[in-house]
Amino acid sequence: MDQIVHEDQWLAAQFEANRPHLRAVAYRMLGSLSEADDAVQEAWLRLSRSNTSDVENLGGWLTRVVGRVCLDMLRARRSRREEPLGGHMPWHMPLPIVSLVSREEGVDPEHEVLLADSIGLALLVVLETLGPAERLAFVLHDMFGVPFDEIGPMVGRSPTAARQLASRARRRVRGAATLPDADLDRQREVVDAFFAAARGGDFEGLLAVLDPNVVIRADRGPLGAPTGPRLVRGAQAVAQEALTYSQVAQFVQPALVNGAAGVVAVASGQLYAVTGFTVRGGKIVEIDIIADPARLRQIDPGVSHE
Repeated sequence: MDQIVHEDQWLAAQFEANRPHLRAVAYRMLGSLSEADDAVQEAWLRLSRSNTSDVENLGGWLTRVVGRVCLDMLRARRSRREEPLGGHMPWHMPLPIVSLVSREEGVDPEHEVLLADSIGLALLVVLETLGPAERLAFVLHDMFGVPFDEIGPMVGRSPTAARQLASRARRRVRGAATLPDADLDRQREVVDAFFAAARGGDFEGLLAVLDPNVVIRADRGPLGAPTGPRLVRGAQAVAQEALTYSQVAQFVQPALVNGAAGVVAVASGQLYAVTGFTVRGGKIVEIDIIADPARLRQIDPGVSHE
């Protein structure tokens, strides 16, 4: 009995040591911290029910288990998804990791560990457009170095076919503007200029900070919003959209959204929207907005609800 207890304690300790890595894998696969935590918990349940005495690399074994769990979750998500209506986006908007930024103190220390698990929101958005098998192959191989001879059986393909899945995903990622400028202070200056122009009704000022091919993606919930579609492209249209929401600009607070400059809209302690920006070459190339109340409840940016 003592030996069984000792082995269980050892397994639990090994799992906890691997938890941050497994959570990072699951977040990149699922685009949601709550779903990532569910996947990691399922991996623990499978570990506790398995005989791992002949497993030489427990971390690698757990990574594959989490990968399979996430693959099942992605396939289930896709099978539930209905055809989009009107301007609705035909894919799942990821839930970002958000932390409020104090002008004096910087990032909330309690959220620094979450931000360490994040990747750029723009990259997550691209990953959401991939098929489940493509996403698994790309995430596990390109981000975590899992060999294709291990990925192939997970997706029911040969290692060569798994390599092709990752290659297709890689081309999609490289063809998108997923990497923001490295200078976070410069990102913040551009975002601040955007909101200053929006608040002031300065159309030309908005155009000055927008890339000509800028895109807005907005997740406003199943009912959408009475004004505008969920997807807006081009500097002129995006600037006009920004002016439409100039009143909201009065309530924004600076935040880090997956490690890049962003804002949250807060009024009377209630979170109304999270907006992430991708700034490249000093211009805003992507704006991603989550304003769906049900999804906002899954995000904890440290907003006071007093």
